[in-house]
Amino acid sequence: MIFDIEMIRRVYTDLPERINKAKEKLQRPLTLTEKILFSHLSPGVPVLHYKRASDYVDFAPDRVAMQDATAQMALLQLMNSGRTTVAVPSTVHCDHLIQAYRNAESDLETASVTNREVYDFLRDVSNKYGIGFWKPGAGIIHQVVLENYAFPGGMMVGTDSHTPNAGGLGMIAIGVGGADAVDVMAGLPWELKMPKLIGVKLTGRLSGWSAPKDVILKLAGILTVKGGTNAIIEYFGEGAKTLSATGKGTICNMGAEVGATTSIFPFDEKSAQYLESTGRREVADEARRIMEHLQPDPEVLVNPERYYDQLIEIDLSELEPHINGPFTPDAAYTISEFSEVVRMNNYPRKMEVGLIGSCTNSSYEDLTRAVSIVKYAREQGVPVKAQFLINPGSEQIRYTAERDGILDEFGKAGATIIANACGPCIGQWKRDDVADNRPNSIVTSFNRNFAKRNDGNPNTHAFVTSPELVAALTIAGDLCFNPLTDTLLNDKGEEVKLPEPKGFEMPPRGYEVKDAGYLAPSADAAVEVVIDPHSSRLQKLEPFPAWDGKDYINLPLLIKVQGKCTTDHISMAGPWLRYRGHLDNISDNMLIGAVNSFNQQTNAVLDPETLEYVPVPALARKFKSKGVGSVVVAEENYGEGSSREHAAMEPRHLNVKVILVKSFARIHETNLKKQGMLALTFVNKDDYDKVQERDKISVIGLTGFAPGKNLTIELLHSDGTKDRFEASHTYNEQQIEWFKAGSALNAMRK
Repeated sequence: MIFDIEMIRRVYTDLPERINKAKEKLQRPLTLTEKILFSHLSPGVPVLHYKRASDYVDFAPDRVAMQDATAQMALLQLMNSGRTTVAVPSTVHCDHLIQAYRNAESDLETASVTNREVYDFLRDVSNKYGIGFWKPGAGIIHQVVLENYAFPGGMMVGTDSHTPNAGGLGMIAIGVGGADAVDVMAGLPWELKMPKLIGVKLTGRLSGWSAPKDVILKLAGILTVKGGTNAIIEYFGEGAKTLSATGKGTICNMGAEVGATTSIFPFDEKSAQYLESTGRREVADEARRIMEHLQPDPEVLVNPERYYDQLIEIDLSELEPHINGPFTPDAAYTISEFSEVVRMNNYPRKMEVGLIGSCTNSSYEDLTRAVSIVKYAREQGVPVKAQFLINPGSEQIRYTAERDGILDEFGKAGATIIANACGPCIGQWKRDDVADNRPNSIVTSFNRNFAKRNDGNPNTHAFVTSPELVAALTIAGDLCFNPLTDTLLNDKGEEVKLPEPKGFEMPPRGYEVKDAGYLAPSADAAVEVVIDPHSSRLQKLEPFPAWDGKDYINLPLLIKVQGKCTTDHISMAGPWLRYRGHLDNISDNMLIGAVNSFNQQTNAVLDPETLEYVPVPALARKFKSKGVGSVVVAEENYGEGSSREHAAMEPRHLNVKVILVKSFARIHETNLKKQGMLALTFVNKDDYDKVQERDKISVIGLTGFAPGKNLTIELLHSDGTKDRFEASHTYNEQQIEWFKAGSALNAMRK
């Protein structure tokens, strides 16, 4: 089945003319990114020499995808938008709320019971507004999108930060908050800061133990977690043509870990073969007809340094397998140096759990390459030393892998096959063996490894690598094992060296599935969406109050955050996912993972009235009950990680007025603006040090709030002295209207 083929045909009909007009206007060749962006300008928006990382531009994406955790808030906002149906093809995917515990069948059954209210709500709202619905167990949103919806030259947004996975098929796919998704579903222009372009030239060919994952693991070490902010990473070169479509998806997926707006590969024959293999031959044929428009112009390839803001070259032939971590995805090490890193840092050497899957690495190719190692070890009598968990990316992958004996082979190695869902990658893992928060090490093929991310244990050292290396290290049970050079002992005491992994890009017998898990919306559905007012899971949204037209004066400091503060620190996932549709309940997790700079503790901030340390949400609620707003101060790349807008909506709900930081992650800054928050940055980052624990903070100049005009921060210290300094912002005229109205949704309803 080909979804939305008429929409795709329309895009391909218009694409060549729009690209040619853009080239004529700009009088220069275009990168692939520019071709897709300029061909998706919102109606009436002119082609201009937009300044990268500065100018805001309105676009018209082709589609929207939402996962079940973020879809709840997005759809609650859609219900308040005045729309009766979505303006572009949209889908909901139930993948985040399934907790991994026993096995796929048992965990799915449990999820269906515990999440019934939420699943019914998502299904009914989807039916009412013409949205496609993928049932629990159908698969992880990004794998399902790659198999069914991604198409070369298209543009989409998704309410998940790993939406860029679709870039593996040559699509501009961008992670956004729910309010942005509502704009697109409502048919409104979608605003994006024109991105910088990072070109990554790939040469050579992967071999041996090296995998597509190693490209992005190496790049994360080069760019760091903020090096891709406000940039799109565009891969090109002869090396790119050697990578499978799903391998390219892996690389684009994890571009989120360097802060990139998205990542993309050109359309090529590997892309076409994947489209054909997944039942979309017509899309492949249409794309082949306009292939020149789905690749960078030849002049760009000859002189890439003229067209990209930054150029990086990676020789795949020389690329060594990498392992990144712990606690941050940009701590990149080659396998040859990793054992020394483990010893020097005294990381727990025993590798306790190996996990293969997630939206990053759960393709057929990933599973076949990993299972080739597992099969050889079993045949040679080499025991598996660590616990082993496997989650296929979709029901199509699972069914095909089961048919081809892959899952059976993993089972013989003692692996547990868990649901086709996110599971441990997002903290949905009921792990029984670390209740005491003891230090331990796990190795995953996932994308993120922040503290507490996978199992809630701050002392779990999570390392990210390719599925092949996960398999090898799981067999060895030893972080210091290097399969390229080391041997293992079998049950006869003989030394065995694991062979290089082998696999298939796509199943030789083709993909197969009996029930993919898709529910199409009813054409004439007169569905009434009912939300129980006493529900602990779902809550109707009330509009946020508009700005009162005055400067913020003497607001108390809620917390001054020290160090990394991701969306996991601001609004934890794991067990809190159950409250993603209930803003008041989930607000009880606001900033409980952030470290207070004054006492180096989490969830302990000073109540200025009692001078006692209390939980962050409790103090915020106390301030709110008295009609008092508050301020959060933090450091670099605040809000990196997930696209979850709860990290913006919770502070808004608890009457936090200002987030003042050294720098923001892109998605989170936008989410704050959408919810009517004031997102400010220190002009002089050293001013962060001037903020004291009992400060009253004023923001002066709001009555003249304007693009490019700094605001003044005044700190009133507890001893009566004051400090003053400037704070900058990136609000444009439209975003200032959001602030004044109380939120973007309020402004939409005017």
